[in-house]
Amino acid sequence: MTTIAGRYALDPVHIGKGGMGEVWGATDTRLRRRVAVKFVRFGDDPELVRRFVRESQLTARMGHPGVPVLYDADKVAGGPFDGRLYLVMELVEGVSVDDLVAEQDPLPVGWAAAIAAQVCAVLSHAHGRSLVHRDLKPSNLMVDVHGAVKVLDFGLAVALDADERSRLTSTGQALGTLAYMAPEQFRGRSGPASDLYALGCVLYQMLSGRSPFEATDRVSFMHAHIYEDAVPVGRLRDDIPPEMDALVRRLLAKAPEARPASADEVFDALHPYTTGLRELPGAVRAGRSPFRMYADVAGRALASRSGAVRGPAASAREPSRTKQPADSFSLGDLARARRSAERLMRDSRFEEAARTLRRTAARAESVLGGDHSEVIALRGELADVLFNAGDYPAAASAFHALAEGAARRDGTGSETALRLRFQEANSRALGGEIDRALAQLKDLISDEARFFGKDDDRVLEHRRQLGLLLHGAGRAAAAVRTLEDLAADLERLRGPDDRTLQNVREALTRIGRP
Repeated sequence: MTTIAGRYALDPVHIGKGGMGEVWGATDTRLRRRVAVKFVRFGDDPELVRRFVRESQLTARMGHPGVPVLYDADKVAGGPFDGRLYLVMELVEGVSVDDLVAEQDPLPVGWAAAIAAQVCAVLSHAHGRSLVHRDLKPSNLMVDVHGAVKVLDFGLAVALDADERSRLTSTGQALGTLAYMAPEQFRGRSGPASDLYALGCVLYQMLSGRSPFEATDRVSFMHAHIYEDAVPVGRLRDDIPPEMDALVRRLLAKAPEARPASADEVFDALHPYTTGLRELPGAVRAGRSPFRMYADVAGRALASRSGAVRGPAASAREPSRTKQPADSFSLGDLARARRSAERLMRDSRFEEAARTLRRTAARAESVLGGDHSEVIALRGELADVLFNAGDYPAAASAFHALAEGAARRDGTGSETALRLRFQEANSRALGGEIDRALAQLKDLISDEARFFGKDDDRVLEHRRQLGLLLHGAGRAAAAVRTLEDLAADLERLRGPDDRTLQNVREALTRIGRP
């Protein structure tokens, strides 16, 4: 028997295994209770380890009954798991929503609403504390015999946040599970609205028995989430209320600001359908239980839905009203505007954040001048907000203006000018201007090769992204030619074991021969 930290005796076999590690049932020999031990696989990145420890501490203080209690987090010293980071948490006895849907195929409307509403309660609590899950999916939701839902893997998802990025044209692993990722997550961005999109995918699956998008590879999933509309769930079942069908459509909106404003709003929309719940054989038992007795009284006595105090999530929805003097402007005003925009973005109110930054940038430019570093930085933040909001044409225009300004100030070969040109091309691609995006990316590659040499890492990376963009645009033959040429150069420069070369070959395998 393997024992961790001198007290957690692992069961003979693990409960589950995934790409980031595995989960074991265990006994805490000191307190004589059953626990779950999750081993996490990060490699040797010290920054990931630091974030893991910090975010685990934050998650341990969540204190919501819908999140398993986190008891311990540390690094194994000695034994078969030597050097591995681990979490010790409450062992949840129940069935995953994944298995529940497979058994019920699909779930009754009332149960789908009840499960999703409980997830909303957890998200409301987490989002009010600036914590985002980023990987909601049916296998991360457990339903116990009382019908209560536990949301798993909160700490792990938060800990990995900014360290695994993806763009439209990248094949690197993005945080999240492909079938449930919001469009913005494929660009390395996520927020509360991303969790709501994932919840929409889960609700769709509970109601229909299938995911909103079916695909076999990353590129196909990415294209579906960004460009395609799911078949309305109301067409797949006759008993779906029109209001429920409309809610699922809003949750699956491509632009974050088009989704419901908060988890509280989704909860209120789902609550009327959470009545008349019946036993789910093999999963949820009917009848009286101490848990239901407690939950019933707490729900009646302590919370009136029509007049409940919403807490941090509601207060965050109130727009910031920072009074600006009419006859003066200072760097302090800039800082306040930035903080206001950040608060709005955390609540997925991107349009308001963009208006705040646009208005402040105009005032700052009139006082400080267009070439002032603070004005340029503010306009860069505005471009990022527009991109995050899904307003790709406006984002492309903003990046174009910034790139021209950087080239004028620092030269056409400056890192900043070239980076902004790529961001413009990426925005054009996401906005549907494929031909223009391809032309801009080709011009960028040509200029980078002229400035840095054709074997420069930046040139090689953008050639890879060009090939993937060609594939995404349906130009398989051109994509294959581009990626085959790149593969030959990568093998010549870096050898046959290079990771990027392996990614390119995997992409060629997925694309196949036209």
